[in-house]
Amino acid sequence: MTAHSTAFANLLQRAAEPDQLHWQMLRPGVEFHALYGQPGVGPAAALLRYLPGATVPEHQHTDYEHILVLQGSQRDGNGHYPAGTLLVSPPGSRHAVVSDDGCLVLAIWSAPIEFATDA
Repeated sequence: MTAHSTAFANLLQRAAEPDQLHWQMLRPGVEFHALYGQPGVGPAAALLRYLPGATVPEHQHTDYEHILVLQGSQRDGNGHYPAGTLLVSPPGSRHAVVSDDGCLVLAIWSAPIEFATDA
């Protein structure tokens, strides 16, 4: 069996109209629209929509996480990330995330994250 690449045509255009997408709750105040995989299960990619004031509690990255901020901004203990920022969190890194005014991001995980309360 040969693996094939997956292309997401017009992803930025689709992200510009988030109300047209199917959203599921990831955490209170944070929704996801899966592109492949399932967040928290294995390798996955999703659009994440944070409501104003939404947070993701402290967690550790077991492998790489890539976050591209498409709209709004988010922050953690290391900085503030406005639209257009690509944040790469390497294995072993930890942070908690908050979006004061709400945001839309593309998230790509190589592996699930571990929440501090999971340890």
